[in-house]
Amino acid sequence: MTLEGKLLIGQQAISGQQTAIHAVNPATGVTLEPAYLGGSKKDVERACELAETAFNAYRETSLEERAAFLEAIAAEIEAIGDTLIERAMAETGLPRARLEGERGRTCGQLRLFASVVRAGEWLDIRIDPALPNREPLPRTDLRQRHIPLGPVAVFGASNFPLAFSVAGGDTASALAAGCPVVVKGHSAHPGTSELVGHAIQRAVAKCSLPEGTFSLLFGSGREIGQALVANPHMQAVGFTGSRSGGTALMATAQARPQPIPVYAEMSSINPVFLLPEALKARGKAIAEGFIASLNMGAGQFCTSPGLVIAVQGPELDAFVEAAGSAVKESAAQTMLTPGVHEAYEQGVKQLAQNAQVTEVARGQAGETAHPCQAGLFVTQAEAFLNDATLQEEVFGSTSLVVACADTAEVARVAAQLEGQLTATLQMDDGDLAAAQQLLPILERKAGRILANGWPTGVEVCHAMVHGGPFPATSDSRTTSVGSAAIFRFLRPVCYQALPEGLLPKALNDGNPYGVSRLVDGKREV
Repeated sequence: MTLEGKLLIGQQAISGQQTAIHAVNPATGVTLEPAYLGGSKKDVERACELAETAFNAYRETSLEERAAFLEAIAAEIEAIGDTLIERAMAETGLPRARLEGERGRTCGQLRLFASVVRAGEWLDIRIDPALPNREPLPRTDLRQRHIPLGPVAVFGASNFPLAFSVAGGDTASALAAGCPVVVKGHSAHPGTSELVGHAIQRAVAKCSLPEGTFSLLFGSGREIGQALVANPHMQAVGFTGSRSGGTALMATAQARPQPIPVYAEMSSINPVFLLPEALKARGKAIAEGFIASLNMGAGQFCTSPGLVIAVQGPELDAFVEAAGSAVKESAAQTMLTPGVHEAYEQGVKQLAQNAQVTEVARGQAGETAHPCQAGLFVTQAEAFLNDATLQEEVFGSTSLVVACADTAEVARVAAQLEGQLTATLQMDDGDLAAAQQLLPILERKAGRILANGWPTGVEVCHAMVHGGPFPATSDSRTTSVGSAAIFRFLRPVCYQALPEGLLPKALNDGNPYGVSRLVDGKREV
């Protein structure tokens, strides 16, 4: 398929008029064609108007129709074949195997949401039949279902050009909920975005859905994104990116005459707690697993382990030595974009220049245009507690070890942490009491707590939580990965004493959709 460098608004491909975006191959520094001229505010308005026009029809599609649409998107993405993988490799520097796996995850989560839609539990149907003879007061007939919020603005992420981009988790869960989607494609991989955008366009057409069900916009800077969030037709936002970008969108959303929710995933350093017995018994093995996780994808995962916390002593010294040796042997990897590389270099420089931080090791220098040279640093808990900059995320393969005087100081460090996506406990049976003391703290700090694993690698399933208190995300009550992500884009509506002919089909007597329902307080299937 020939890339055109155009905006996709409904079923149209339209040339932009604003500043051009070019992808850059981060391995070579070579600019890639074609140019993607940015959209205008009129393009934003057109896409949002189409989404609003599509909403009432799309939100009332049957469970089967909507599920089939999600499956059709997955099939269309797979049908692009190697062209998609090759373009994504050129735009991101990521290896083929990683991108093929990410394509599988993208299509897998679309199919997961298709199964969720068919099951219908997300409707959360509750029926309390009328009790006309109840004393002292009768009860009228009350029925509840969840309905979609309305059109959703989705922002593609730089680090997952497929799974968190045009047809990624935010788009899949919003479409599953019944919300049309307008995507702002990430400027780092516009060609990949266009290919996937055309796949969604084809699925919309094949399923005979309103054309405004999906649109894809491009634009440099923040003008298009801010206009999209400010548009009165948009009713929610899904975002993965920097804290500054996320908070800017939050401010715009709250300044609207009608504020809307922003589900932003922004910043996390994912602390790993090395508990004493585990550190004593298998410190070297833990160090090897830690560096393997830190180096995965050049550390460009939102769940990369950027902080290690443990009680100081010979066991921690041995761990640091083993981890440092592994870092020195770490080959440099290409980073996603020139901007990501520059930010990483600045973050490492800030750590190295901190008088309270000691450099343990650096990885091998790279030969590509934008290499990630791994790093390991160490500091004392007192310094960490007194310097907020040591909690700042360094997006890449660098981590900071915090040495604590005792387990009480470990707890103090844990209590002062910002909100996180994950927290990991490396523990043995003898550490159970120490872990029990930490767990209540970590439950308030993180969306996912692991024992004896590593936070990189997020399973797309029903139980997964990929969220956490600010600044990990803007709303700790939600997840952006897993089937529960659908609830971000829904709200409950109660129907009181409506006649059968006026009720939504899902609430009719006889359970026409055949879904689980709570009737008079009892679960019925």
